[in-house]
Amino acid sequence: MEELAANGGRPFKQDSFPAWPVYDEKELDNLADVVRSGNWWRVTGTKVAEFEKKFAQFQGSRFCLGVTNGTNALELALSVLGITEGDEVIVPGMTFISTGLAVVNCNATPVLVDIDAETLCMIPEEFEKAITPKTKAVIPVHMAGHGCDMKRICEIAKKNHIAVIEDAAHGHGGEWENKRLGSFGDFAIFSFQNGKLMTCGEGGALVFHNREDYEKAYLIQDVGRPRGDTVYRHVIRGANYRMNEFQAAVLLAQMERVDAYNQLRDKNARILDKLMEHIPGIQPQGRSAQANKITHYMYMFYYDSEQFGGLSREKFVEYLNAEGIPCCVCFPVLSDTEFFEENDFNGKRLDYKKETEAPMPNSCLAAQRVVWLHHRTLEGSEKDLEDIAGAILKIQRACK
Repeated sequence: MEELAANGGRPFKQDSFPAWPVYDEKELDNLADVVRSGNWWRVTGTKVAEFEKKFAQFQGSRFCLGVTNGTNALELALSVLGITEGDEVIVPGMTFISTGLAVVNCNATPVLVDIDAETLCMIPEEFEKAITPKTKAVIPVHMAGHGCDMKRICEIAKKNHIAVIEDAAHGHGGEWENKRLGSFGDFAIFSFQNGKLMTCGEGGALVFHNREDYEKAYLIQDVGRPRGDTVYRHVIRGANYRMNEFQAAVLLAQMERVDAYNQLRDKNARILDKLMEHIPGIQPQGRSAQANKITHYMYMFYYDSEQFGGLSREKFVEYLNAEGIPCCVCFPVLSDTEFFEENDFNGKRLDYKKETEAPMPNSCLAAQRVVWLHHRTLEGSEKDLEDIAGAILKIQRACK
């Protein structure tokens, strides 16, 4: 039997997947323009404003505000809504920590609800059941670029006078029923962190439909300072969430590739789905018929250790990486992180009790079993996809 690479054998994949991040002369030229201009911050420069205008149009929104990162974008949206101590915000049970952390940073209480077992997105009915008189907002997460059922979520929110903040950190250019992810709710946030589908290393954006919300957000992100102020007026509580000109310069170039790369990943994801379906113990993330454009920030699948001789998911991930396939485990359930278990934030106890959570069997199962592949594995050739399936089968043969 062929020796596993983790045990000294020859890795299954001998060549490399496409590199990430992707860049070319456009990024370099844009950055050089900023350097030569001498205007390196948004107040005197032009790149941030240009990016905001183009990204708002790209995402189907009226306004966009570029900020420091996606986490700050979430905090900014919550701040615009005035969410504070005593308020509740509904979030999916399985998501990156920032979705819940932003709520905590506003001194509000995150309320966790279950996700769909196939799409890994928030279940609208679970959101509806979790609503109380304290509920002020909901943050559906478009997990790995698979759109949530935004039509149903927005209907429930409107009926109950609840704000909708779409977490579209994975959803640049994605669509649900031919409408851009991020254009359904009152707000949507995007991340431009190094691994995201558009990246400038770190960065984020908040998009809106309402001018009043946009103007308030602008004021908050500029330390509470009115536009054009020269005498250091600070009229409300704010913070420095300003995007700089270098970030915007890179993002303007990155945005030109998003649609083409989304199409490539979706084409390859469909091919990989068919390959994975023939491997016992592997189940790819499901697709909603209404999600007509899926961005595939990571390729996610369930792993059943029983079909691999009892090999743990963590060991499977170690072996698969050794075979040349970049992968990692999924997010934990938010309330299983040490932060939530300690229930302590800068010495302040949260109004959060894990024992009062609604059952979240799907979130728990996903957190225990889901593996994801870096999205660059979907950006190459069909041979790359065959190598992924071949490496998994090699591990399965060795472990049975």
